[in-house]
Amino acid sequence: MAGSALFRIRRDSDGLAAMLMLAPAALLFGLFVLWPFFRGLWLSLTRWDGFSAPVFIGAGNYLKLFRDGLFLGALENNAIFVVLILIFKNALGLGLAILLDRALFLRGPIRAAVFIPVTLSFAATGLLWSWIYNPIFGLLNAALDLFGLAGLKQSWLGDADIALYSIVVVDIWKWLGFHAVIYLAGLQTIPHELYEAAKIDGASAWTRFRHVTLPMMMPVVLINVILGLSGAFVRNFDIVQVLTQGGPNHATEVVMTLMVKTAFQDGNMGYASAMGYALFLIVALTCVLLLGLMRRTKVAL
Repeated sequence: MAGSALFRIRRDSDGLAAMLMLAPAALLFGLFVLWPFFRGLWLSLTRWDGFSAPVFIGAGNYLKLFRDGLFLGALENNAIFVVLILIFKNALGLGLAILLDRALFLRGPIRAAVFIPVTLSFAATGLLWSWIYNPIFGLLNAALDLFGLAGLKQSWLGDADIALYSIVVVDIWKWLGFHAVIYLAGLQTIPHELYEAAKIDGASAWTRFRHVTLPMMMPVVLINVILGLSGAFVRNFDIVQVLTQGGPNHATEVVMTLMVKTAFQDGNMGYASAMGYALFLIVALTCVLLLGLMRRTKVAL
């Protein structure tokens, strides 16, 4: 009996010690994650200009979103952004990783050079590409002139029909090295014996990629898709703001830039919060659908 009581005391003291060690982290999580999240959710149900007392209006802000042409246009731009980013970042990233995984001359410096754009700030990236895209003295139009393709010269950031795609190119250029490095790390975990066995069986390069590389890389593909998805939805504010500020005529407006304008230029904090939580819900549901799709695809492979 005495031993059992001693065991209970020790177990209780260990549990108390664990709770005390977790308490600071739990407190910080509550203060800087949970409280802002639920406070913002409350504000999304109010009409608030940032100064006066919030006025509760229920789901009014969310109902307004479905009738707001600017928000729907920004959401459409986000969708275009997401589709193009996911396709090109993953296709080009995996292709680049396969190339860098080979025994190339100066492979180390090339790998470092591929990753350099990732280290640049958004301000530096935006300034660099604003010079490249400049319709008067920009490098891109000058290169087209040099190769006799003057007919293809454009106002790359001033034309509403192509400005969004020009920004997508910049985002792909900046983050391609990041995704390629993740794919490269995944490729180096695949046992070479699988490729050797496939070669002995007479499998072609495409067959080896289809039945060896791709199935083994599906967890890495999922990671890159989730990262690309989150970046295309919620981390595109900086590059859009630096290059076009959502123009021309809202052609490159995304939800994040519209949300900031709504909050700080229009003084409608409650409505801006509703935009943020609507975007959060869309991203969460998309991630869940992607997880389910990836699982089924993995089984099919």
